[in-house]
Amino acid sequence: MRWTQRFLGQIVAGLSVLLALTVILGIAYPAAVWAVSRLGTDSAEGSALRDANGCVVGSSLVGVDPQVPDGEPDPYFHARVTGSVADDDAFAPGDPSAALPTNQGPSSEILASFVEQRRAAVAERENVAPEAVPVDAVTGSGSGIDPHISPAYAAIQVPRVAAVTGRSEDDVRALVAEHTDGRQFGFLGAEAVNVPELNVALGLTAPTCTPS
Repeated sequence: MRWTQRFLGQIVAGLSVLLALTVILGIAYPAAVWAVSRLGTDSAEGSALRDANGCVVGSSLVGVDPQVPDGEPDPYFHARVTGSVADDDAFAPGDPSAALPTNQGPSSEILASFVEQRRAAVAERENVAPEAVPVDAVTGSGSGIDPHISPAYAAIQVPRVAAVTGRSEDDVRALVAEHTDGRQFGFLGAEAVNVPELNVALGLTAPTCTPS
């Protein structure tokens, strides 16, 4: 009888532990992670970036260039090169799906050619000397879709954006400063300009979205 009672007691204890862990790890913990992931602006919902009409135009965490037809004025700031796996294409069309890894390394002649093509194109677009084009303007980031650029890359784009939008260069520089993130914790990394947020501040809208 005692053996039976001990056996039943162990079964009850085991089932109690199983039930408790199921509630804690199967319900409470996932619910807590879900709730925390949706706190703040950089939530798991994608950090949606909205224009003045409330329409979603992208994500503040994904650097996608707004494209303008050839020959038309370009009123927005450009992010870093998205990247391309094609050996004959130095640029990608601003599509995050093109942010695929490449096998082109520092000793690659193809990559060196890409960099020179990009430097020449950026210099012509911004009306600056090729040597004035910053490194991040001609290279991709580790993620391939970094929304940030260096203040130096933003600075050479200010005159063009000001001229096209009719704003003064001082006004555009002020917007750049407003959307410049400082170093993490005050000492890690470098200052960086969030291009998607900056372009929305300049008036980037979602053409297919109906204002609410």
